Amino acid sequence: MDIVNDLRLAVLIDADNIPYSNVKGMMEELARYGTPTFKRIYGDWTKPTLAGWKTVLLENAITPIQQYGYTTGKNSTDSAMIIDAMDILYSGKVDGFCIVSSDSDFTRLAIRLREAGMKVIGIGEKKTPNPFIVACDKFIYIEIINSSALKPEPAPAAGKVKGRAPVKKQKSEASSVEKIGKEVINLIAASITDLADENGWAFLGEVGSLILKKQPDFDPRNYGYQKLTPLIKAMGMFEIDIRESGQFHIKHIYIKNK
Repeated sequence: MDIVNDLRLAVLIDADNIPYSNVKGMMEELARYGTPTFKRIYGDWTKPTLAGWKTVLLENAITPIQQYGYTTGKNSTDSAMIIDAMDILYSGKVDGFCIVSSDSDFTRLAIRLREAGMKVIGIGEKKTPNPFIVACDKFIYIEIINSSALKPEPAPAAGKVKGRAPVKKQKSEASSVEKIGKEVINLIAASITDLADENGWAFLGEVGSLILKKQPDFDPRNYGYQKLTPLIKAMGMFEIDIRESGQFHIKHIYIKNK
């Protein structure tokens, strides 16, 4: 479900709307998509509330941009980020942007960058307004980047206890479906239908990409799974077919609605 491999990224961070405790995790997350070419963070560094950022910025080689609040009640940080984003866009040195903020004020910026052919990744807290989320190609919640939240659920121990394995599996599937919710299940099922061949099978990689286009904040980690395949298996509502191709026996996973 990665957007594009090895993007050159401009990472722009709004210090006023993001906690500093997850910056290291955010940079590791972005390594999945490419290489940060620009790493800038914006805020009024004279404020005592931003004092905790100093060590984090040094450890992650992020350049702080000082932006004074010219008027009480107005956020000048947003304007500085938008101006820099457009300067970087026209420099032609990047393939995409990562906007780190929980502020909906960056919705129009995300839309404009995508209009220019840039890939846009958003990172923010779960309180982030939906307009900003859907304006991005992909949106990642800070809460799931936190290493303490990345605990994949154990696979059902089917077959280890004779005569009781089917019962355990049914309970596991029921609890997984309840946790995930009907809306997400319907999203996956509809995406399979959109891509299915005449026999009802769809390539899982294409399904994942389509889901991301429909719902940019979709991420298996939101439901306790590191990848899409374990999430699909846990639901127990889709048929799975693993096919090998080529002399190197590369495995391709196909899924089908039951």
